[in-house]
Amino acid sequence: MELVTEIYRATSSFPEEEKYGLTSQLRRSSVSIPSNISEGFGRNSQGDFKRFVNISMGSLFELQTQIEVAKNLEFISKEIFENLYDRSREIERMMSSFIRTLK
Repeated sequence: MELVTEIYRATSSFPEEEKYGLTSQLRRSSVSIPSNISEGFGRNSQGDFKRFVNISMGSLFELQTQIEVAKNLEFISKEIFENLYDRSREIERMMSSFIRTLK
């Protein structure tokens, strides 16, 4: 959830023409990460939960790619990129470990 907030703050200064482009993509993929975990948990099925956690991991990888695109386009500074990317990698490690325990 903290990463979602950081993404929203980072994208608030993106160019207006990116409102429906990269800004929207970054925000949607970041929100998708905790949302899919919550939805899977709410299904009350171990199989559904595993599937939704894996979907969440896909959203995280999508987010990492989009963060790099934002840096390459100079919409975010190198410092902000490193912070966001490092946070996303930390979440990736936690989720990978969690997925292994579900199998």
